[in-house]
Amino acid sequence: MCTAMAASTDSFYLGFDFSTQQLKVVAVDGDLNVVYQTNVQFDSELPEFRTHGGVHIHADRLTVTSPVLMWVKALDLVLEKMKSAGFDFSCVRALSGSGQQHGSVYWKTGAHQALRDLDPGKSLHELLQESFAVSDSPVWMDSSTTDQCQSLEAAVGGPQKLVDITGSRAYERFTGNQIAKIFKSSPNQYQETERISLVSSFAASVFLGSYGAIDYSDGSGMNLMDIFSKQWDESCLLATAPHLQERLGTTVPSSTVLGLVSQYYVSRYGFPGDCKVVAFTGDNPGSLAGMRLQEGDIAVSLGTSDTVFLWIKEPRPAVEGHIFCNPVDGSAYMALLCYKNGSLTRERIRNECAGESWDAFSTVLKSTTIGNNGNMGIYLDSMEITPAAVGVHRYSRENVKVVSFPAREEIRALVEGQFLAKRYHAEKLGYKIIPGTRVLATGGASSNKDILQVLSDVFNAPVYTIDVANSACLGSAYRALHGLVAESGVSFAEATRKAPESQLSVSPTPGAEKVFDALLARYAVLEDGVLRESNR
Repeated sequence: MCTAMAASTDSFYLGFDFSTQQLKVVAVDGDLNVVYQTNVQFDSELPEFRTHGGVHIHADRLTVTSPVLMWVKALDLVLEKMKSAGFDFSCVRALSGSGQQHGSVYWKTGAHQALRDLDPGKSLHELLQESFAVSDSPVWMDSSTTDQCQSLEAAVGGPQKLVDITGSRAYERFTGNQIAKIFKSSPNQYQETERISLVSSFAASVFLGSYGAIDYSDGSGMNLMDIFSKQWDESCLLATAPHLQERLGTTVPSSTVLGLVSQYYVSRYGFPGDCKVVAFTGDNPGSLAGMRLQEGDIAVSLGTSDTVFLWIKEPRPAVEGHIFCNPVDGSAYMALLCYKNGSLTRERIRNECAGESWDAFSTVLKSTTIGNNGNMGIYLDSMEITPAAVGVHRYSRENVKVVSFPAREEIRALVEGQFLAKRYHAEKLGYKIIPGTRVLATGGASSNKDILQVLSDVFNAPVYTIDVANSACLGSAYRALHGLVAESGVSFAEATRKAPESQLSVSPTPGAEKVFDALLARYAVLEDGVLRESNR
C-alpha cells in the first residue's frame, strides 16, 4: 500500500542526474511539488575511486575519464539513502534521468545477461563489476581525440558537411570521436564490447535490466546521428569504427517509455511492478526540460562561462555552436552556445572601472545611455569558443579601433557587447524573436537587475528569472511524468502546467529595439573583422 509523503497525491515521479561530480535524485508528486531530494558526492562519498571533481585526469592532461563502477556504486548509495529516509518507492509511477553529455560506456560481451539476471540480494556494484570492457569511461572534459576529429571531418567532406548532418562540427569530447580513439588505441577492448551506451542510456539500462536505447536529443551530441532523419548516419559510422551500428542499437524519441523497471528494484526497494522507465537524455537537454522552455524562448545562464539554450523550429546548423534534437518536442530543435568569457570578464571590468563594487557597476549601467553613444567592445580575455578569437577590441561610433574607453563607457560596452554576441550567434543558428518570446536568466549574474535590463533591451524581450539549481534533475522528473501521457498527444507544456512559474524581472526599455537592431548589424561586421585579424 502506497503511503504518500505528500498529501496532494499518491504518485511520485523520479528524476536522476548522473552529472560530473555527483549523482542527484529528485522526487516530485503529481502536482509537481518536490517531495524529496538527495545526492551522492563522488569524491567524498566514494573515495576508493580516487577521483578529483568526479574524474581522473591522465598524465597527458588531455585524457579525462570517470570509473563506470563509481556511477553504479553511487546508484546503490542513493537508493539506500532514500530507503533509510523512509521514501516510499511503491508510489513511483515513472522515472527518468539525465547524464553528463558526451560520456560513453562500453558494455562487455555477456553484460546483457548480467543485467537480466540481477540478484536482489546483492548490490548493483557487486553484480556489474565484470560487465564493462572499458573500466574508465571517456567524459566531456576529454580533449585527446583531435586526430579522430580531423579524420571524421575529412571523411564526410569537411566541417560544414558534418555540421549539416550532425548539427555540430567534430569536437574532441563528442562520442563518435571517443569511440574512434578506443577502436584505434584499444582494439581488443572494442572487440569485447557488445553495446555502447551514453551515460544517459547506460543509467536507463541499469534501471531496465536490459539495454536502453539512446534518445534523439542526447544522440545528437555524438557526431554520429543525422539530426533531421534522427537515424545514425552511415558515412559517420563508417568513418568511426567497424560494426558500430549493432553496438549502438536504435535511437528513440526522448519521450519514449523504454519499458518497466527491472524486477531487481521491485524486490530490493519496493518499486511497483508497473513503474515505467522513460528514456534518459543528456544534462543540457534535461535542463531545457527543467526550465520548461517553449517555442521562441531563450535561456541564458550567466556564470563563469555563459551558456545559451535556444528553442528553434527551423535550425540553420553552423560551424559555431550546436544543434540538438529537442527533448520535449519531437518537431523542434534546441541549440546550445557556450562563451568562456562570462562572469570572470565582468568581474575584471568591475574591479578596474567600478572599484570592485557591483553596486557602482549597476549605477553606471542605470545612468549611461542605451547604445553607449555608438561605442562598442568585444571583450575576450581568454580564447573564446564563439567566435574563436582572443583580445579586447574597442570601437568608436565611427568603427575606428581605440585603445581605451572612459570607465563608464567601458562597463556598458562590455555588457552590451556580451549580449549582442549572444543574439548575433543565436540568429545565425536560426533563432527568431517572436511575439511571446521570453528570456529566462539563470546563474550568478541573474541576480543583478541592471545587467538583466541590458539583456532585455538587446533581445527586445522580457527577462524572467528561475531557480534552476537542479534543472537537469527536475527536468528528468517532469519528463518521467510526461512520458506516461506523451503517446496520447499531451504536450510537455500541458503535462507540466502545474510546475512553478519563472518570475518576471525586467521588460525592454521603450525605444531600445531600434537602437540594438542597428548595433547588431554593426556588431556582425566588427566581429568578422576580429576573426580575420585573429586568423592572420
